[in-house]
Amino acid sequence: MMGTPASDKQVVCAEQELGVKFSPDYIDFVKNFGKAYAGMMINALDGNENVVDETKSFREVHPDVTDTYVISDDGSGNPIMINSKGEVEIYYHDSDAEIEIIASSLEQYIEDNFPEW
Repeated sequence: MMGTPASDKQVVCAEQELGVKFSPDYIDFVKNFGKAYAGMMINALDGNENVVDETKSFREVHPDVTDTYVISDDGSGNPIMINSKGEVEIYYHDSDAEIEIIASSLEQYIEDNFPEW
């Protein structure tokens, strides 16, 4: 499943709206594929469950978390985010807001989760 690739303008507008700088591998992903499945659904910049709306919804509940953006979830309601260092984190909402780094980059996260062909 693949969505509409993002434009440079969409990337810049989304970064400005969220007050973050997207990691280079996330930018490459959304500019090539848009919202797409890569071992898990990766939210892009348009359509339902886009990175801007998901991040804003998360920040309404957790206003202290401002340097990340939500790219997916784990299927149990735990958001998967990329932080300002480009690391992929999961936010465990049921365990006192524990945040765990689960990959050093989006590229690594996809490699770890995408089944071999």
